[in-house]
Amino acid sequence: MEAFLRNQIRNVCRIRNPRNHRIQRGEDDEDERRDVIRLPRRFERIHIAGNVLSYMPDGPHRVGVYIASVPMNPEDCYFELEIVDAGIGNCIAIGLVPYQYPLNAQPGWKSYSVGYHADDGRLYKSSGHGQPFGPRCRAGDRMGCGVKFPHGGKPGNQALVFFTRNGKELGSLKVPVPPGGLHPAVGMHSDGEEAKLFLDVDWTGDESMQMAVDHCEDDWKRLHDVRLSGQVLEYIGRGKTIHDVGLAQAKMPLTTTNHYFELEVMDPGESCYIAIGVARRSYPKHRHPGWNRGSIAYHADDGKIFMGSGIGDPFGPRCFKGDVMGCGILFPMDYDYKAYEQEGDEDRVMVEVFFTRNGRTVGKRKVPIPKGGFYPTIGMLSSCEKVRVDLHPLTG
Repeated sequence: MEAFLRNQIRNVCRIRNPRNHRIQRGEDDEDERRDVIRLPRRFERIHIAGNVLSYMPDGPHRVGVYIASVPMNPEDCYFELEIVDAGIGNCIAIGLVPYQYPLNAQPGWKSYSVGYHADDGRLYKSSGHGQPFGPRCRAGDRMGCGVKFPHGGKPGNQALVFFTRNGKELGSLKVPVPPGGLHPAVGMHSDGEEAKLFLDVDWTGDESMQMAVDHCEDDWKRLHDVRLSGQVLEYIGRGKTIHDVGLAQAKMPLTTTNHYFELEVMDPGESCYIAIGVARRSYPKHRHPGWNRGSIAYHADDGKIFMGSGIGDPFGPRCFKGDVMGCGILFPMDYDYKAYEQEGDEDRVMVEVFFTRNGRTVGKRKVPIPKGGFYPTIGMLSSCEKVRVDLHPLTG
């Protein structure tokens, strides 16, 4: 009940005009946007009642599509839908398409389109094959789509498109802009599907959030078989053998002023082969942290600690979806990272590396720190694994 009330409050606060959230905008809105070309809305196999869209098939296996009349622009740069009924297959999609987009294809399937699909949480970009992107959505969830326009202008040849779920941004990507712009679109594909469409919604994400996302991209030195979306790392490798490890290594090593980082297991994937630890600079990209010399890591799937070897030792509890894993270093009082790097005596200084789970210390180990320092390193190895990383949890 508390979650329901929070959703209701959020919905009311984010509608520009609660007395009128029709799909079509009024004449006053059109006067304010005379530079935006208004076209008739297009739809097939979609029944419209107010702001409610319902799937109405006229044959087996045919997609229903709704395309809004006004393309995305700096004044109208975000919209949402709320899933009222997921129907038989929950094949509801939200996205952006050209105005003349085929009305028998889900957003994201064809050229110059992109879509976030509720049934599998995948992102489709001009292809019938989607990529893992966000959580699946169900009845009661709100899916959003928007464009981050540059200050004072149009997006140019490419638009930075982002998607949300229940008010939280999932990630963004660049999409080519066709002539005429990108129009809000909704797709449906199974009996019983119904959704409310809100075209007059303000995105509450502020510039500080965008700056944080940009900053996250600068935090990473190496990403191998891992996709970065803001603070989220997602495994995109094959996940077939131990040689298919996906690795993310931070640009800067841990220091006395920034000695700890964390990850949250958002999706454990097939096997939760997720590892958090520290490793030397230029650690092998196809090896889990902890498996090779100059690294140490805590592995989520078995709770073992690995210290420069492929054989781990019992260490702590296994970790699952929602768990927060942390890694940090206790440096000697006289440790000077810059001086040590210049002197270059490999493995001269011993440090204590510690690990946490949900805010509680699991244990620690004393290890020699390699030349150049220890870099935050995360490994993943099974499909659909996804983690949210905070490289600076103690500085907020």
